[in-house]
Parts: sequence; C-alpha cells; structure tokens
Amino acid sequence: MLVKWIRCTVVDRRGFERGQRKWAGLLGEPGFRGQGGGWSRGRTSVAHIFAFWESRAFYDSFMARSHDRLASAQSGTFKDAQVRLFDYRFDVKTGFEPRFTDADLIRVALCRVREERVENFTLMQEKVWNPAMAGSPGMIRGLFAEAPGHEFMVLSMWRSAAEHGKYRTERVERLALRAQTEADIAALTGDIVELEPTWTV
Repeated sequence: MLVKWIRCTVVDRRGFERGQRKWAGLLGEPGFRGQGGGWSRGRTSVAHIFAFWESRAFYDSFMARSHDRLASAQSGTFKDAQVRLFDYRFDVKTGFEPRFTDADLIRVALCRVREERVENFTLMQEKVWNPAMAGSPGMIRGLFAEAPGHEFMVLSMWRSAAEHGKYRTERVERLALRAQTEADIAALTGDIVELEPTWTV
C-alpha cells in the first residue's frame, strides 16, 4: 500500500474546505483505498491530508489522468504544500485499514533515521512502541511506513484527544529510553490532527 501525506498552510479556509469536498471524485479511481484529514491542533492554518492507494502504479496512473482536474478546485487556497509518499511496512496494532469515521484524532510522526540505525529503529518500532500503543485503550489503529532517504512515518488513529493525552504522559519518556530512540533518530517532526469528517472519502 502507498501512503500519501500532504501538509499545507491554508490561506482561504472556506475555499479550501469547499475544494476538499470535491475529492469525493476519488471514489471511482482504480486502486484508491481511502482519504481523510483535518486541521493541525497546534497551528490552526495548517491542514493535513492522508491518502491511501493499493500501489504506486495505481497512484501514478491517477496523477497522470485525473489529479489536476480534482485539484483545480483548491487552486490558490493554500501555500507551502509538502507532499511525501511512503510505502506501508506494517500495522501498529492489527488490521490497519484507511477508515476515518471512528476516529477523532490522528497523530503523525515523521522520523529521519541515521542510516546505520535503521534496522534497530524498525525493530524497536515492532518490539517496544507497537505493543505500547496497541495496549492504549483509545488507540484504534495505525501504521508504520517508509520513504526513501531513511524517512519513516508512524501514523496512529485515536478515539479522542483525552485518550491520546493519557498515553503520552504515562508512557512516552519511559519507552523512548527503552527503545534508545535518541540514538536512532536524526530528526523528528510530527503533528496532532483533528479530523474533519467532511474531508473523508
């Protein structure tokens, strides 16, 4: 599965949201699995969109044919768009599927990992972080994905902000020590995204 993550700064909120609804046109596209997104909790003008495709070939075909027509509805409503493509590696918890209707919140982390530490980082994700997140009552599902240049995305869907807050305060520091996260990661950025139901395709 291919995961596309778009992050942009919105300059015309109403126009952007109107255009976002036009992406419902994705539904008939071969290989399209789902799309959703929302606003950053920390920076209210920042929007995040997550799209899921069966494979790179289906995605490339869509980009060559229909993308520009759908995207034209949002022309001029945002700036500083950053687009990243990731290959799905494994689930966080079990049975990931690109559904957004039962979640309120997405936590996304982007980790640039030191080349010689990639193997350890991936192993720790499986053995330390995954079980901890899977054991958190409010965490519904998630995935771990990889992009060229030793970049990894950890995406998790949460039932509510309160549930995510509980997980963070109780566990993150202890887990980071156990997983030797600091030794693995060269750079870490991320965000908490409040999902907008009308953006779900």
